[in-house]
Amino acid sequence: MKSAVTTVVTAADAAGRFPSSSDIEAVKGSFDRAPERMQAAEKLASSIDNMTAEAVEAVYSKGFYEQANKDKCARDINHYLRLINYCLVTGGTGPLDEWGIAGMREVIRAHVLPTAAYIEAFTYIRDRVSVPGDMGPQAATEFKGLLDYLINALS
Repeated sequence: MKSAVTTVVTAADAAGRFPSSSDIEAVKGSFDRAPERMQAAEKLASSIDNMTAEAVEAVYSKGFYEQANKDKCARDINHYLRLINYCLVTGGTGPLDEWGIAGMREVIRAHVLPTAAYIEAFTYIRDRVSVPGDMGPQAATEFKGLLDYLINALS
């Protein structure tokens, strides 16, 4: 799985060199941010079902999307949030890249689910996070960064 450490080591290996001091600084930066990522992961884990329900309700209450897809959307939003939780723990985007973005995008398209609904739901979650109510500023930055990464990937 891709993490901050494996990304640096893989890049150095591909270039036929040992990790440089700037590579090591990048890994150190990831380790330095680990407490904030763990805080975000804990907050997300404790409220994942509520976040999912709120986001799906906010999106589907507008009446733009077929209500028949609402449960599937909720299932998928919850799945994506769990992958984001894994990303917070690993310090990289590997879980999203490997298990979520390519595969789920195809599932969404194959089942003719509205990708825009997912994007709206993740945008709702991103914009709803309050500092310091939900988590600290750096934890929120880590969480929102992964939400932005997913939103851009689905766009």
